[in-house]
Amino acid sequence: MRLKELRLQKGVTQCAVACAIGCAISTYPKYERGIREPDIDMLCKLADYFNVTVDYIVCRTDKKE
Repeated sequence: MRLKELRLQKGVTQCAVACAIGCAISTYPKYERGIREPDIDMLCKLADYFNVTVDYIVCRTDKKE
C-alpha cells in the first residue's frame, strides 16, 4: 500500500490521519507497515482523505484519480 508515501506527500502525521478518518491512533501505523489491513470502509475513507482512488492506495494502478 502507498499510505506512507501519501501521508508524507500531504505533510501530515500518522496521528492526524488516524483522527481524520476515525480510526485508533495505534491502528493507523499498522496499516502503513502492513501489519494490519484496513477494511473496505476504511479504505474508502483513506481514499477520500488523500483524494486518490482505492485502486491507487492498494497499488492496482499508478493513476491517482
